[in-house]
Amino acid sequence: MPVKVLVSGSSGLIGSALLPALKASGYEVVCLGRGQSGNGRIGWDPARPLAPESVSGFDAVIHLAGESIASRWTESKKKAIRDSRVLGTRHLAEALARAASPPRVLISASAIGFYGDRDDEILREDSASGGSGFLPEVCREWEAAADPAVQAGIRTAFLRTGIVLSAEGGALKQMLPPFRMGLGGKIGPGRQWMSWIDLRDEIGTIRHILMNESLRGPVNSVSPHPVTNAEFTKTLASVLSRPAIFPMPAFVARLVFGQMGDELLLGSQRVAPAKLSATEYVFQKPDLRGALESILKA
Repeated sequence: MPVKVLVSGSSGLIGSALLPALKASGYEVVCLGRGQSGNGRIGWDPARPLAPESVSGFDAVIHLAGESIASRWTESKKKAIRDSRVLGTRHLAEALARAASPPRVLISASAIGFYGDRDDEILREDSASGGSGFLPEVCREWEAAADPAVQAGIRTAFLRTGIVLSAEGGALKQMLPPFRMGLGGKIGPGRQWMSWIDLRDEIGTIRHILMNESLRGPVNSVSPHPVTNAEFTKTLASVLSRPAIFPMPAFVARLVFGQMGDELLLGSQRVAPAKLSATEYVFQKPDLRGALESILKA
């Protein structure tokens, strides 16, 4: 009998790749999303409590839902980002904790934004959250919101994801048009670290957590080889056979993108996948050039 898995955020970049991968491996997948229930789907409103009976009977729950952070952070946008993550996670965790047949494992999305801007420091899962920026604050609340599931004895893993590389969405898709026109370049000083992961390894990490009973708490979902922004942009331009001679000064990033530019584009996070390495996860695309070549020359 296939393992029954509930997935939220199934229409996002990660979720849309995860669903077919799980189904191809024989998992029975049900989606949790906005709207009406039916046709292999459970409807919910993340801002409202969820009936425990609606999420009972699943072997695993993978919670990926959350408002996109890829736009200027107005106060209303920041509220939507925070509420979609914190309220949605809390309501799901409370329902799972009270379910007659709770899951064995909950994989709840998080992000390396948890660590804050840390310059050259190597960050592992036991590194503290840093600073008072918007992203570390949200990530701390986001992870804490799953506490009802933890207290109920459900094995809970927090997927602290880096920059997910895919031509289908995310940061790379937004970078491609200017770089293909030869208008790309480093952002600010270029010394800030970018911790990234190929989308195929993000899916592989999720499946690895599902199957590995020892993995719980934070799990850094990043390549073992982070790069600086200067190296990232140079490598991307090289793979595209274009120059990278149009840098974006830091003040321009802050002027155009505001707080998002300061934290996402200029912040530095050098993150190591310590738990994945300790549990012998084998990365499909550990090096940036190989990942970009595979994505862009497929």
